[in-house]
Amino acid sequence: MAYLRNTTINRLNLHYGIHTFALEGGGVFFRVFLLKAGLSVPLVLVTVALILAGRFVLRPLVLVAAKRFGVKAVVIFGTVVTGLQYPFLPFVHGVDLMLAGFILIASIGDTFYWTSYHAYFATLGDAEHRGHQIGAREALAAVVGIVAPVVGGWTLATLGPVVAFNATAGVQFVAALPLLRAPAIAIAPSAPGAFKAAWRGVLLFVCDGWIAAGYYFVWQMVLFFSLSQSFTAFGGAMAIAALAGAISGMALGRLIDAGHGVRAVWLAFGVLLLTTVVRAASSGATMAVIANALGALVLCLYVPTVMTAVYNEAKKSPCALRFHVATEGAWDVGCAASCFVAAGLVALGASLSVAILLSLIGAAASLVLLLRYYKGLSGAIPLAPIDLAPADTRN
Repeated sequence: MAYLRNTTINRLNLHYGIHTFALEGGGVFFRVFLLKAGLSVPLVLVTVALILAGRFVLRPLVLVAAKRFGVKAVVIFGTVVTGLQYPFLPFVHGVDLMLAGFILIASIGDTFYWTSYHAYFATLGDAEHRGHQIGAREALAAVVGIVAPVVGGWTLATLGPVVAFNATAGVQFVAALPLLRAPAIAIAPSAPGAFKAAWRGVLLFVCDGWIAAGYYFVWQMVLFFSLSQSFTAFGGAMAIAALAGAISGMALGRLIDAGHGVRAVWLAFGVLLLTTVVRAASSGATMAVIANALGALVLCLYVPTVMTAVYNEAKKSPCALRFHVATEGAWDVGCAASCFVAAGLVALGASLSVAILLSLIGAAASLVLLLRYYKGLSGAIPLAPIDLAPADTRN
């Protein structure tokens, strides 16, 4: 298993596993907790969109900080600040100052963490083993996801939100520890053409963000309602889903590294289409749990397919961090736009099923982009430029 010989990536994957425990044990509950706190579905979606808008505005600061302190320091900072958002949640009661504080801290933490983490992983990983390494990461995340939501749901239901969300913050702080001995990466003061090189990743991430709003955020609220708004049942459903998808990522990673990217794309998007339709049509607790379990398979199939392409493009670019500043900003735009559209439709009386099906628009566009990418690698169909992203030579 040559892909496991990269000790730095192993360290990053350990960090990601702990980070995922915090996300799946506490972070996954934040949208449904806001429903319990008195927010309507449209307001929860607007809250998510405002966090994303804050991320978009703050993102240039990541580049400033990375130039001064290096990428590793920014990843650690983002990890710690991400944990600071959770103590606000127990004190949110509708639209209030605590909600505003949560939105602000979540925006800061997410902005600094995800942009720098993706750049760090892209730079330190191996292109020839990229699918394996991402697959290993997602398989670890899936295993962690079996335990974390059960623990989080039980803690919320029995010990209350103060204990649950403060414990989540503590786990998030621990996630920074594996990074302390990881290598530092400096950022050049300038990298002409870095943003222009990110155009394909920008398009992919706009699509991915659009998918996430309905497929992930709206769906979680539908699942919560289907399970009688029980935190324990919701956590159990998430654990079942993680168990169902625990081994899928490794298999697809090998498929991509072996040169079968086109086949992997069709498989991933076929399952994504099926799962989206099933989620939109599901009624009752049993069907909702089954539809949620299908989502774990999508995650293990879809993420390696998308991120193999994005990470390899980032590593080839003049600056991986600038590349991910652009792509993460694109994700914010796509997801925020989809959240606002979904919130508007629901507020006007549309069903949550309609909001879920909005994801198929982004999925169709992403499918076309990824097929072009992987066919270009195999030589079947040369990649042609898509003139949707303007030239950008900013440093």
